[in-house]
Amino acid sequence: MTAMNHAPNPSGASTLKRSLGILYQDGSGKGLTHPFFSLIMEAFKVEAEARGYEITFINMGPEGQDASIAEHCRQCGIEGACILCGDFVSPQYKALAASGLPCVSVDHIYKGVPAVLSDNETGVQKLVDYAISMGHRRIAFIHGHNNSVVTRTRVGQFGNTMGYHSLPVPKDYIRDGLYHDIACTRRHVLELLRLPEPPTCILLPDDMTYFGAQEAARELSLRIPEDISFAGYDGIPLTQALKPTLTTIRQNSDDMGRVAARLLTDLIERPETASRKPRIFTVELFEGGTMARL
Repeated sequence: MTAMNHAPNPSGASTLKRSLGILYQDGSGKGLTHPFFSLIMEAFKVEAEARGYEITFINMGPEGQDASIAEHCRQCGIEGACILCGDFVSPQYKALAASGLPCVSVDHIYKGVPAVLSDNETGVQKLVDYAISMGHRRIAFIHGHNNSVVTRTRVGQFGNTMGYHSLPVPKDYIRDGLYHDIACTRRHVLELLRLPEPPTCILLPDDMTYFGAQEAARELSLRIPEDISFAGYDGIPLTQALKPTLTTIRQNSDDMGRVAARLLTDLIERPETASRKPRIFTVELFEGGTMARL
């Protein structure tokens, strides 16, 4: 792992670049091509480089390794870490957040660590309100990993919004899914649509899982949105190129990445005055064409 780099400047002298690490473990198999996190990483990289830092991916060893992630970073000259994606409640992630090494997290909150998050409460409320405005009353929700603060927020707000409209939520309508897992979502959609009273609208964990929802609808010879409506979450360009376009919540990935880099570099350069408060970013409802009016 290369943690520091001497880059030539026009005068012939070398300039020492400082190094930031990104902790990224994506269980979906998409790796660095993941359509949502790659946008955040690119914005983080651009902002960090503009501030004189280079980016290194942190090599996380197995549980129980002798050296902690923080110690590994320090040995490699990495001055701060962005905790971007992975098992946020694992002992290794928690230890890094509590280590004293400057850190910033994305979509999760650790005590004393600045974080960037979307306004997930508003996002879910917008989706549910929109589905109801389109005439839907039987609305199901397939959510992501249970160990995520994002998931807990979204599930709670789903229940709150349905309750506000005095709409029941059968226990079978809440499904423990996985983010970015197309096969898992396909199974859940098939089970939901085979219920004696199936939902007319299904909210998905994210945009990528819509491909699994599409497969399930095709298997049952159902049309989207005429026979079953779907909504995603993220607003990635890929699903906006589909016909019909996916109804979804657009997250502000560009600002999230840039602000994460600013928070982390501020924490390194002026730790006494740097902000450690979470930054929450507004979201936007994209109506798309996968939500039928009943």
